[in-house]
Amino acid sequence: MSNNNVRVRFAPSPTGGLHLGGVRTVLFNYLFAKKHGGKFILRIEDTDQSRFVAGAEEYIFNCLEWCGIVPDESPKHGGVHAPYRQSERKDLYKQYADKLVQEGKAYYAFDTAAELEEKRKSSPNFQYNNVTRKELKNSLTLSAEEVKELLDSNVAHVIRINMPTDESVSFNDLIRGEVSFNTSQVDDKVLLKADGMPTYHLAVVVDDFLMEISHAFRGEEWLPSAPVHILLWKYLFGLDKMPQWAHLPLILKPDGNGKLSKRDGDRLGFPVFAMDWIDPKTNEINAGFKEKGFIPEAFVNMLAMLGWNDGTDKEIFTIEELIASFSLERVHKPGAKFDYEKAKWYNHEWIKKLSVDSLRPLVIAELEKNSIKSNSTILDNVIDQVKDRCTFISDFVLQAGFFFNRPTTIDTPSIQTKWAENKTTFFNDYTVALADFEDWNGPSLEAHFKQLATDAQIKPGELMLPLRIMLVGGKFGPHVFDIAAVIGKEETIARIKNTIALL
Repeated sequence: MSNNNVRVRFAPSPTGGLHLGGVRTVLFNYLFAKKHGGKFILRIEDTDQSRFVAGAEEYIFNCLEWCGIVPDESPKHGGVHAPYRQSERKDLYKQYADKLVQEGKAYYAFDTAAELEEKRKSSPNFQYNNVTRKELKNSLTLSAEEVKELLDSNVAHVIRINMPTDESVSFNDLIRGEVSFNTSQVDDKVLLKADGMPTYHLAVVVDDFLMEISHAFRGEEWLPSAPVHILLWKYLFGLDKMPQWAHLPLILKPDGNGKLSKRDGDRLGFPVFAMDWIDPKTNEINAGFKEKGFIPEAFVNMLAMLGWNDGTDKEIFTIEELIASFSLERVHKPGAKFDYEKAKWYNHEWIKKLSVDSLRPLVIAELEKNSIKSNSTILDNVIDQVKDRCTFISDFVLQAGFFFNRPTTIDTPSIQTKWAENKTTFFNDYTVALADFEDWNGPSLEAHFKQLATDAQIKPGELMLPLRIMLVGGKFGPHVFDIAAVIGKEETIARIKNTIALL
C-alpha cells in the first residue's frame, strides 16, 4: 500500500448531535490514515436541506477538536478538493445523473409525493423497484415524446437508478470478507432530487471519486446501500477506482439487543453524544461525555476498544499508541456492547494517569463553575492527593473543594453516635496543642495526634473519623493529616472548633 495514497473521509450530515458510533467511525478513519501516513478528510453531506439544523456543523467540528482529531482537509481547514460541503458542490452532480439516464442506467420519475403515498396505502410494503416501476409514471413507461414534453414544461421529477433484475453484486469488505447482494432485492433509489440536489447515494460516489478516497469506513447499517453504490461506481468510473470498503460493527445497547440510541442513554442515565447537544427547535439538552466529566483521552481510548483490540490484554492506550497499533484485521465483525461502567473505569484510569499539569486547567474550570476559587499555592498538591479518588472531573468539586472552602455542612450525626465528654475535652486540648506545634507536615501531625490520644487514654482510631468530618465535612477525602498539612494550622484549628460548637 502506497502510504501517500491513503485518503479516508468522514462525511456526517449536520442534523444534530454526534453519536458515539459517529465519533468511533471518525476515530477508526483517523487512526488508519495516520498509521499509513495518509490524509483524513471531513466532508459535510448537507444535501437534504429539509433536515439541516443550524449550528450542527460547528458542533461536529467542536466535538472533533475536543477529541484531539484534526482533519487534514475540511470546510474549515480547506484543501485541494474544496469545497467540502455538498451543498456547495450541487452543480457537479447533475452531469453524472444525466450521463446515467442517457446510458439507460437511470431514469426520470415524474410521480408526485401524493401519488406515491397512495401507492404505499394500497401496498403496505411498497418499493419503487424493478416490478412496480412498470406501473408508475417514469421515462421507462412513458413515450419519448411524453417525457420530452414533461421535461420541457419543467414538471417536477427525480432521477432514479435503474436497478438490474436478478443480478449478483459483490465486493470484498475489509472486515467481513466477501459480501453479495441480489439486485432484485434492492429498490430504485433516487439519485437526484426534484430540487436538483443529489441524494447521499449519488453524492457519496461522485465525491469519493473526485476527492480520491482510497478507503471508505462506515457503519454496518449502510451495508444495504452497497449494491447501489457499487453499480454507480461501475457505471460512472469503473470498479478499479472504487475505494476499499469496511463496514464497522454497530455499538449495541448494554444488553446487546439492538443499536445503542439516545433513548437508551436517557432511560439508563448515561450520555450517547460526545458533547452536550442543544436541539435548536425544542431547546432540549442531550447530555454529552465532555460535560459529564469525561476527559478526551479516556473517551477516545474507550471508543477505540468498542469493537477493536490489539490482540493483547492492554486496555489503556494514548492516541499515539492507538495509531501505532491500529489495524482493520483486529476490528471485530459482531456488534460491541456499550458498558457505561467500563467507560467510567477508563475515565478513572486516565485521571490517575494524567499529570497535574494536564489536569490543572480542567480542575480550575470545574471548581470555578461551582464558585470555588482555588488557591494556586496548594492546588497542585491537592490535585495530586485526590486525583486517584476521582472518576469524573466533576468529582474534584467534592474531593478537592474543602481544601479551598470551609465545609458549609458537617456530618455531625456520624460523630454524635459515639461521642462522649472525654472526646470534647480531647479536641479542645488538641486545638491548644496545635497552636504551638511547628513541624507542620502529614507524618509529624499524625505522630503528634496519636501521642496525644494515647496520653488521653483514648484509642486513636476512635478519634480519626471525627477529625476527618471536622476538616472535610463528611466521610471522604485523602489521608486526614495530609489534609491538615495542606489547609494549614489556622484553618485546621478553626474547623475543629467550629464543629465542636455544633456537637
